[in-house]
Amino acid sequence: MRQTLDITGGLPRHRGKLGDFTADRRVLVLIGMALLVGSAGAGAGAGGVLLKLIALVTNLVWFGQVSTENVSLANAHPGLWMVLAPALGGLVIGLMARFGSEKIRGHGIPEAIEAILIGGSRMQPKVAILKPLSSAVSIGSGGPFGAEGPIIMTGGAIGSIFAQCFHLTAAERKTLLVAGAAAGMTAIFGTPIAAVLLAVELLLFEWKPRSFLPVVTGAVISAAWRPLLFGTGPLFPFAERPDLPWWGLAAAIGVGVVAGLQSGLMTRLLYAAEDLFDHVPLHWMWWPMLGGLVVGLGGLVDPRALGVGYDVIADLLSGHMMRDEAIRLLLVKSAIWVIALASGTSGGVLAPLLILGGTAGWMEGLVLPGGASFWALVGMAAMMGGTMRSPLTGVMFAIELTGNIDMLLPLLAATGAAHAVTVLLLKRSILTEKIARRGQHITREYAIDPFELLRAADVMVKNVDTLPVDMPNDAAVAFFTSEERRHKSYPVVTADGRLTGMVTRADVLRWRTEGDHQAATLDDVVSDTSAVVAHPDDVLGRVADLMVASDLGRLPVVERANLRVVGLVARKDLLRIRAVVNAQEEDRNTYFLREKTLVPEARIAEGQPL
Repeated sequence: MRQTLDITGGLPRHRGKLGDFTADRRVLVLIGMALLVGSAGAGAGAGGVLLKLIALVTNLVWFGQVSTENVSLANAHPGLWMVLAPALGGLVIGLMARFGSEKIRGHGIPEAIEAILIGGSRMQPKVAILKPLSSAVSIGSGGPFGAEGPIIMTGGAIGSIFAQCFHLTAAERKTLLVAGAAAGMTAIFGTPIAAVLLAVELLLFEWKPRSFLPVVTGAVISAAWRPLLFGTGPLFPFAERPDLPWWGLAAAIGVGVVAGLQSGLMTRLLYAAEDLFDHVPLHWMWWPMLGGLVVGLGGLVDPRALGVGYDVIADLLSGHMMRDEAIRLLLVKSAIWVIALASGTSGGVLAPLLILGGTAGWMEGLVLPGGASFWALVGMAAMMGGTMRSPLTGVMFAIELTGNIDMLLPLLAATGAAHAVTVLLLKRSILTEKIARRGQHITREYAIDPFELLRAADVMVKNVDTLPVDMPNDAAVAFFTSEERRHKSYPVVTADGRLTGMVTRADVLRWRTEGDHQAATLDDVVSDTSAVVAHPDDVLGRVADLMVASDLGRLPVVERANLRVVGLVARKDLLRIRAVVNAQEEDRNTYFLREKTLVPEARIAEGQPL
């Protein structure tokens, strides 16, 4: 039977219509959904309720009053209760984690990343309830954490739960999860641009309009709701515009380097403390209580180290801080934050990072021009960008948090320097190390997929071994069964090179078994399965899809107009592409005006033009 050719290539995929992006009209549906998710994330889900819960628990535990007004723990009375309160809060967290959901342990962002990459962007409804409750108990009882990690995870849970109510793909669920997370962060801090950048640098793991646009929508609608929830203006106004000397940017880089070293030290201490807790002969349910005892002892030394510490950030930026107070705060906050977070309690890392980086920068500012408050802000951004490996987020977060865009250049210099130090010193960040310890590796480098860049014509073998259409079947059987090594399949072509089908070793074995090989030529008995072909201008991603879908190891490449065979792509050619492209990019060195290119042998194998 003559083989019927599928000249379209077999698969109706978007790759057939090439363009800069793959977005379609379905992104409009996601944008509409993001409006609802962003509103929920800004309001009851992530923003207003969580902060009020934290304030309520704080007032009840430390001042014995029912109130949702924000209070500072600097006014808390040192004593036995200061030691017991964080420990009891930790015990409640341990019970909630063991009998509720273990997902509430930790600071939220690694859990959100894990849900995106491993869990199909599905979060359980009870996480959306237990995470804010556990964080309110942890922070309200004195835990030295921020509310942003729990807010991000809670907002993400809202987006995930909403998405699960509809027939969406995992990628679309991820988009709404991240839109909810960005909305929650925007509602609290009033930083929509930083929230979107955080989504791009930490959560989305892609740069596509189908995810970017809904996330922007979630952040924008949250920012629109924010004046009704929290008022207008930046959270920590900072209007100073210091006149730095010519070497001011070098000083900013130096502050960034210090922040990078501080970040690396805190990351190593945190996971060393986690290793110590792994050796505690008690169930992990009890670990937050032990961490709470350390928190309480630290509170006896400096009560301001307890709680979220937004008042501390305000004092650092306003100059209401003394040197001895800053040193004490830096040491105590570092110690209790590391121990408490390592114990597996619930709380965020962003506010503590701002405080730790800010106090270090403030002390450096005592000897640098521009004022201590200016360098405190630089240290905050550098610490955040270096520790979380999100430098752009760190820069924009500091600008939006203070409303001072004049700080852009020194912030960028310091954050870039901190990021460079941490990338060179640590294989993983404070966020991804936790995931790696659970057996999952994450890469955070974005690059163009060579399979979407190269075409079949770039890698195909041009000198193709073919079989003539008038070849007797007995001769084909002898060809495949000879001792000489053969490929598993060959194109069958006419005298002018047009493809009429493919013949495989399996066809020959079937002919011999069924007796069909007595027919005259290959033209009569080529496989009756539709041939899957590629075209010279097909991107390699499409070629790979065709091979997987059809379970073929070799595809003929034919001209669209006349089906003339011009090449052949084998599976091994595709497997070699990544090594060839990487070698082409990395093994290129330029000396003055002479360019030296180290070309791997694979690049020129089988006539490849790469």
